[in-house]
Amino acid sequence: MTPVRCAIYTRKSSDEGLEQGFNSLDAQREACAAYVMSQASEGWELCPEHYDDGGISGGTLERPALKQLLADMAAGKIDIIVVYKVDRLTRSLLDFAKLVEALDKAGTSFVSITQSFNTATSMGRLTLNMLLSFAQFEREVTAERIRDKIAASKAKGMWMGGIPPLGYEPDGRSLKIVEDHAALIRDIHARYRKLGAVRLVADQLVDEAIRKPLRNTAAGKTYGGGWFSRGQLYAILRNPIYAGYIAHHGKLHRGAHKAIIAREEWDKVQKQLDGNGNGKQARTPRAASAPLAGLLVDEAGEPLVATHTRKGRQRYTYYVSKVLQHGTRDAADSGMRIPAREIEDLVTGELTRLIEDPIRFCERTRLKFDPDAFAPFVTRTKALAEKLGRSRTSTLRPLLSQVRILPRSVEIALSAKGLRAALDLPDAEDLAVSLTLTCNVRLTRTGRAVRLVHDNGVPIRTGEPDPALLRLLMRAREWWAMLAEGEFDVTTLARREGVNDSYLCRVVRLAFLSPQVVDGIVAGKLKPGIDITALLKAGTIQGDWVEQGQALLR
Repeated sequence: MTPVRCAIYTRKSSDEGLEQGFNSLDAQREACAAYVMSQASEGWELCPEHYDDGGISGGTLERPALKQLLADMAAGKIDIIVVYKVDRLTRSLLDFAKLVEALDKAGTSFVSITQSFNTATSMGRLTLNMLLSFAQFEREVTAERIRDKIAASKAKGMWMGGIPPLGYEPDGRSLKIVEDHAALIRDIHARYRKLGAVRLVADQLVDEAIRKPLRNTAAGKTYGGGWFSRGQLYAILRNPIYAGYIAHHGKLHRGAHKAIIAREEWDKVQKQLDGNGNGKQARTPRAASAPLAGLLVDEAGEPLVATHTRKGRQRYTYYVSKVLQHGTRDAADSGMRIPAREIEDLVTGELTRLIEDPIRFCERTRLKFDPDAFAPFVTRTKALAEKLGRSRTSTLRPLLSQVRILPRSVEIALSAKGLRAALDLPDAEDLAVSLTLTCNVRLTRTGRAVRLVHDNGVPIRTGEPDPALLRLLMRAREWWAMLAEGEFDVTTLARREGVNDSYLCRVVRLAFLSPQVVDGIVAGKLKPGIDITALLKAGTIQGDWVEQGQALLR
């Protein structure tokens, strides 16, 4: 008699009870094994392998034991699959069709020991399809019931499980405030209200070495400890749970938990977030306000994207590496951020100098003119140079094909098509197809910020004071005056100003800069790389006024 190899498959949807010595999976296996033994006269033999999926729904085929069972079946190791009920194998009619196809392909059949039918006949398949239809109906009804229960529970303000938001821990069907973490949430909201940009909040947290706190799951697994990404900060600022509400499908229900942020403050943050996004789109398209957008690349050919931030009414524009734009500073040390005005001034200046000199322009582009045509050409170059000075944003972009930032130079590739159109050059075939200007400037880095300076160390932009540094200087003197009068101590003043003690102390040190350095700040004569970040670092400001001037001023 040819032996018939039988494999038992068991499944249970939930984990409940699986830790017991004899659980539902054992009961299914025991019943199936007894059935196989009853068929011993037919040559049925039980395979030693166990195929058990505990805690996995029958609505999916992504089950480790089932996959192993199908693999062994395809390898010709199994003749019959034995299950307690058909729904142990699957609850989906579509998945059942896939299993039947795999069974037919392997020449394997299956037996449900509590539901007797023969799948070799059309009536048996019809019966099986009906059973599975009811099983699928039951699953879908159960899912609807669960969704309704979740909606009703959230309407009552209950916490429905999952990873609790930072600042809370589960407390039955509600949440309990973890005060240390809640203080961090309040601090993030306060920083955003003050700085007005999530990017600046993320950067400031990195500067002050503030990471996500370590937390433990119910199973004892530890998570957290990394930097806050901008996406996580957005999620925190947008989460209504911190204002005491539970969100469900766009509706807010008053929660059973206590709020960490007052509703009025939370509403102000939402308005500020909405205003930042709408304002950017409403005023000027990025491509129009950033003439080098899409043209700048770094040494490796990676593009730099245009971005901006605001501090008060002041708008700061930058070109930054994509890795910086979409991640944290810690994850992108190799990226660069260049102030937009510096690189735009450099490119505009180089291009203007080329166009203003018609002889040099003809030499570089290999253009040839008849004597009668040269005078009108000179007129057009002067007009284009003046136009670059008046309306750089709309004029500069068509004249360029790429600007490449290298460690010790900047390569400006001009657009032959743009030059032909702008200078009305009929003799276009003589124009060099590719024309690149190389600027001997180098990059200096302070943190992530990169400044462009000439070979002699003179910045591209000189003589203009940093308005943000001037405001910080005034704030330093104001804070020091209040501390000196004894009206506040450091902690009280920091709390009143919405900053931490460390930041306040670092700012107050600026009140002790020498008059010579203060005059240099006002005149825009600080050395390259000396900015707010550098001045707030420990050790930058010397106690001796002479040493201050030598270290900070050009």
